[in-house]
Amino acid sequence: MTKKIVFTGGGSAGHVTPNLALIDELKDCKVTYIGSKTGIEKNLVQAHGIDYRAISSGKLRRYFDLKNFKDPFKVLAGVMQAYLILKKIKPDVIFSKGGFVSVPVVIGGWMNRIPVYIHESDITPGLANRIAIKFATKLFVTFEEAGAHLPKGKVVYTGAPIRDVLRTGDRSKGLKFLGFQGEKPVLLIMGGSLGAKKINDVVRELLPELLKTYQIVHLCGKGYIIPELESTAGYRQFEFIDKELPDVMAAASIILSRSGSNAIFEFLALKKPMILIPLPLRVSRGDQVLNAKSFKEKGFCEVLDNDSLTPDELKQALAKVYKNRYDYIDRMAKAQNATHGIKSILSELNKIN
Repeated sequence: MTKKIVFTGGGSAGHVTPNLALIDELKDCKVTYIGSKTGIEKNLVQAHGIDYRAISSGKLRRYFDLKNFKDPFKVLAGVMQAYLILKKIKPDVIFSKGGFVSVPVVIGGWMNRIPVYIHESDITPGLANRIAIKFATKLFVTFEEAGAHLPKGKVVYTGAPIRDVLRTGDRSKGLKFLGFQGEKPVLLIMGGSLGAKKINDVVRELLPELLKTYQIVHLCGKGYIIPELESTAGYRQFEFIDKELPDVMAAASIILSRSGSNAIFEFLALKKPMILIPLPLRVSRGDQVLNAKSFKEKGFCEVLDNDSLTPDELKQALAKVYKNRYDYIDRMAKAQNATHGIKSILSELNKIN
């Protein structure tokens, strides 16, 4: 009998792409994805040709907002919609990657007595997963340290589910796409899907100095392209890169980035020396700070503070990491088990009768 699996997760690409990576590896399974009506997950999932069901979803906020008064009703509506969809589909298991839309699906699954597996990318769970965990059968974690913050009997350490396509990147194709000759090391700068203004500003202030040493590909985020810099030799700026990203990452010698879990484990899988600038606590729940601290302690990266970042500090950190790049690469090569999450999660899913 064909195994039926429902996936859920959304709100950001980080809650969707690991699901898609898993789905791509599933054989002889019927897959359905439950997400929101307007979230990023809808377009990403439907582009893969996957059966997609939309439900009502409200955001769970820690701060005051007038929407807080009506969003709980959206969540309740989503629970009932998910319950009815799941009752009809009768999946063997639900796999959740988190995000607010996943909460109604997890609860709806629990109401239908369907096993619920959740994957937590960060060291500490976000608000959505903290709620969903109460209804979960198993909790898969990316960081071994996460076990200290979760119910012991449910935790399974799997590592990060990394997209296999990233491992197929071709350096020569990446250089050709960028128009680089390869005579200088390539510095890849990634500020997340929405960009990072502070990183963008400091990099561009330092640009003439950096271009003496590096060729630079700058994923600056939507709305952050500066037309006057388009003709700068050795510098390419993009709002984002999609299908060419594996080749561009293969071409990179060093990476400057935020410290979202999915991204930094991809860098780890590719053994790319990195400098991480986590989102500060004043604009986040602190997950990126903890992620970066963990990687720093393991010797995979250097970490800089967003709010106090200066051009000179960035220049020195880049020089340090590039000079010692083989030491970082050697340490990352010894930690590749942490990047085999797809294999580990599939093994757990295959245990379901």
